[in-house]
Amino acid sequence: MRSFPSYKGQRNFSGWYRAATSGELVGFESWVELGHLMRLDSEPDVVAVASQPFRLPWRPGDQARRVSHTPDCFVRRRGGSAVVLDVRPDDRIEPGDAVKFAASDVACAGVGWDFERVGVLDPVLAAHLRWWSGYRHPRVRREPVAAGLRAVFARPRGLLAGTCAVGDPIAVLPVLFHLVWCRELAVDSQAGLLSAATPVRPASAVAGEASGDAGVVAG
Repeated sequence: MRSFPSYKGQRNFSGWYRAATSGELVGFESWVELGHLMRLDSEPDVVAVASQPFRLPWRPGDQARRVSHTPDCFVRRRGGSAVVLDVRPDDRIEPGDAVKFAASDVACAGVGWDFERVGVLDPVLAAHLRWWSGYRHPRVRREPVAAGLRAVFARPRGLLAGTCAVGDPIAVLPVLFHLVWCRELAVDSQAGLLSAATPVRPASAVAGEASGDAGVVAG
């Protein structure tokens, strides 16, 4: 619905992100939006993401002046459901913004879509996503190595020790990071930044723990 301008002195960072999910470019207007695009791109349940998808106009109450709002993202899930996303840090929500988000929530519910307003990602998770996204392209995947990694990390094991058990880390690590990106293997973002000792395990195990304990947040 609108472009992503660039100009001298611009305070926000805008650009285009190539989504591995769809192979298409998706626009973003800030580092915060880029972080959420990477998060969505790595989620197996997401099949497509579009930026600035539509403009929602309405008249608040009895006011004659029309108000409009363009959400940041439209996300299509694998089962056909959809979620509309607005990305705004908690400390940057003005009263007028809150009204627009509430109106968007009501409008989306009316057509069967979910609506979410999300803020700044956890900094460790954001750092992980930036790293893993460098290995998101399918060309990184080498199936014999991927099968070896899935076998080695069938139980939690240190990142480097498991990698070396499969082969030369220079050749194996990119495949490992690709599998983490694809959510076939997982690390816990609460454990801190990646290191040689970071435990790696099947993503299904992490998901099972998260469903059994609401206090566990897996990344």
